Amino acid sequence: MNPYETDKFLHEYLLFHYGTADEVLPYANGPRDALDYAVRCVGECLDTTLLSHASRALDVGCAVGRSTFELARHCGEVIGVDYSQRFIEAARTLAERGTFPYLRMDEGTLTTPLVACVPEGVVPERVRFETGDAHALREGLGVFDVVLAANLVDRLAQPLRFLAQLPQLVKTGGQLILTTPCTWLTEYTAPEHWLGGFVAEGKQRTTLDGLRAALDPHFTLTGTRNLPFLIREHARKFQWSVALATMWRRL
Repeated sequence: MNPYETDKFLHEYLLFHYGTADEVLPYANGPRDALDYAVRCVGECLDTTLLSHASRALDVGCAVGRSTFELARHCGEVIGVDYSQRFIEAARTLAERGTFPYLRMDEGTLTTPLVACVPEGVVPERVRFETGDAHALREGLGVFDVVLAANLVDRLAQPLRFLAQLPQLVKTGGQLILTTPCTWLTEYTAPEHWLGGFVAEGKQRTTLDGLRAALDPHFTLTGTRNLPFLIREHARKFQWSVALATMWRRL
């Protein structure tokens, strides 16, 4: 079974996207700068001066939709796409009802009921969610002023298939935001399809090298950032990671 269709991952990601600081990390000495990752992927990486309410955005691998809602602060139309039916159903319910109840894992079988809410100030009518495969996005999506893919490429079986679609999706002068912790695992991606993390022709090849090789013919790299993020598994176990964020402009 796809782990992203399980209750565990659904509730974990709802907390990751919508949990308050105290709900996620109730310890004063924890890494609070790693919270609100889905918000920071937009807030720290998007050039809002290039956008208007007529702008369109696409969030590929949107999970339960927080970055999709954040993009709707700056764009009049935002489409969130994810492979997980459970994630998309939760995001749609949020957009339609404004809330979605879930459980936070605390210890063993102990849980705390919480409620995810559409962020204040967001117009849900600007957002729609659909299931889709990042390797073969559906025809008819059109072109976008912004495409975001957060923590996606290192979870794809063939990331180059996804990257090859981007020149047709991002309009000239448009923005592309890719974030990844560069965690290449054989259970998701066969080594021959990794973008980086290996030696080729006697040289170390990083994920950034692989991204540049795939995107440089059509995009200009405008900046990079280190974005820490924190995923809570239970009250005393957390995943702390640092994603590489790359920002690109379509030629």
